[in-house]
Amino acid sequence: MSVTTDVVAKVRQVDPDQKEFHQAVEEVMETLEPTVERHPEFVKMKIYERLAEPERTVIFRVPWVDDRNEVQVNRGFRVQFNNAIGPFKGGLRFHPSVNLSIIKFLGFEQVLKNSLTTLAMGGGKGGSDFEPKGKSDGEVMRFCQSFMRELFRHVGPETDVPAGDIGVGGREIGYLYGYYKKIRNDHTGVLTGKGIEYGGSLIRPEATGYGTVYFATEMLATRGLDLKGKRVAISGAGNVAQFAIEKVNQMGGTVISVCDSTSTIIDEQGIDLDKCRYIMELKNIRRGRISEYAKTYKAACFEGENVWDVIRKQGIKVDVALPCATQNEIDEGHAQGLVNNGCLCVAEGANMPSSPEAIRIFQANNLLYGPGKASNAGGVATSGLEMSQNSSKLSWSREEVDGKLLNIMKGIHKSCLDAAEAYGRKGDYVTGANIAGFVKVAKTMVAYGVV
Repeated sequence: MSVTTDVVAKVRQVDPDQKEFHQAVEEVMETLEPTVERHPEFVKMKIYERLAEPERTVIFRVPWVDDRNEVQVNRGFRVQFNNAIGPFKGGLRFHPSVNLSIIKFLGFEQVLKNSLTTLAMGGGKGGSDFEPKGKSDGEVMRFCQSFMRELFRHVGPETDVPAGDIGVGGREIGYLYGYYKKIRNDHTGVLTGKGIEYGGSLIRPEATGYGTVYFATEMLATRGLDLKGKRVAISGAGNVAQFAIEKVNQMGGTVISVCDSTSTIIDEQGIDLDKCRYIMELKNIRRGRISEYAKTYKAACFEGENVWDVIRKQGIKVDVALPCATQNEIDEGHAQGLVNNGCLCVAEGANMPSSPEAIRIFQANNLLYGPGKASNAGGVATSGLEMSQNSSKLSWSREEVDGKLLNIMKGIHKSCLDAAEAYGRKGDYVTGANIAGFVKVAKTMVAYGVV
C-alpha cells in the first residue's frame, strides 16, 4: 500500500465510527498521491500521518437553563487541527447532528481551505449538538454563555479564532463575544463574524455566498462563459444561500430554487433581489420556514423533499448548481440528474455537500466542479481580513473588502489550476485544491521539525 492509502486505513481503524471524517480524509489522500514521489521529505517526516491527526480535541459539557427554568445539557466541541501557518481558525456549528466525526471532517477540510486563501490561518472547528431553532433569544443567550464559559480557555486572537457556521449567525456571535469580553476583561478579535459596531468587517456576512459565485464565474470563464442568462439552482436558505442568490442576480443569472430542512421552493420566474430580501427577513428576523415563500409568491413548494430530488424528478433545467446547505446533500442520483438536466458547473457553497460518487459523475461528464474547500473559502478569507482590521484597529470600506475578496477567489482559482497542471491532472479542481493547500502546510511542518 502507498503512504496515503495507509493513512486512510489507519484513520478507519483508529476511529471506526467517524464516517464523515473517513470520507474527508480519503478524498484528500487519494489526490495527494502525486506528491509522495516528488516530496520524499514529506514521507520521511510523516507529514501525511500528522495531517490526519488533530493537534488537540476538546469535548465539554454545556449545561444551561431553559425558559421553563429546567436544566438542559448539551455537548460542546473544539477540534484544533493544525496551526502550522497561523492560529487555529474555523467556525462553530450548532445543530443536533453535530458529533465528533462531523467536527473533525470540518476541521480537517479547514486546514487546506485556509491555506488556499494565502492568509496566516491554521485550521480548526467546533460546535455543539444544541438546536437554536425554536429557542427564545434568552435561551440562546444562556446556552452561548455556558458554551463560552469553557471555550474561552482554549481560544485567543493569536491561538484560536472561531467564527460562525450552521446555526451560529450574528445573534449567536454577539452573545458569545459579549460573554468572552466580560469574563476575560479583554476586547480582542477572538471571534470573527462580529457585528460591524463592535469590530466586525463589512462584507463578512456576504463573503461565503459572494465568494462561491465569484469562484463559479472564474470556472465558467475558462470555457468562455459567464452567469448572464444562466439558470442557477441553489440549496439552503441560510446566510450562504441568501448572499449567493444576491450575487447571482447582480451578475445576471436567474436563481430558480431555495430550500430549508422541511421544504424546497422552485420559482421558475426567478428569485430576484426583492424576493431575496423577503427570504432574508423570513429566515433571519422572523425565523420562519421557507414554505411561507410559496404563500407570498406564486411558486411550487415541495414539502419534505431535497432540492436535488425535486430537480431530478421534475427534469428541471439547470445550468449552474450551488449547493449551500450541508454535507452529502448531493448523492449519485442527484448528480446524474443534474448532468441529464444540462448542468455545466457545480460550485460548492457548503462543506463537502457532494458524495464521492457524485463527484466522480461530475468529473466523468466534464462538468466544471469546484470543491468546497476552494469555492467557499471566501468566508474564512474575509474572516482573515476581519482579523487584520482588528489587529490594526482599522475598518476598511465595503468596496475595499469586496475587492480583496474577489482577488482572493481569483487567486484560489488560479492556484487550483496551476497545482493540478503541475502534478499531471490538468483542469482537475479537486486535485488542484488539495495539493495547493497541502504543500504549503506540509513544507511548514517540515521546517518546524517533529512538533
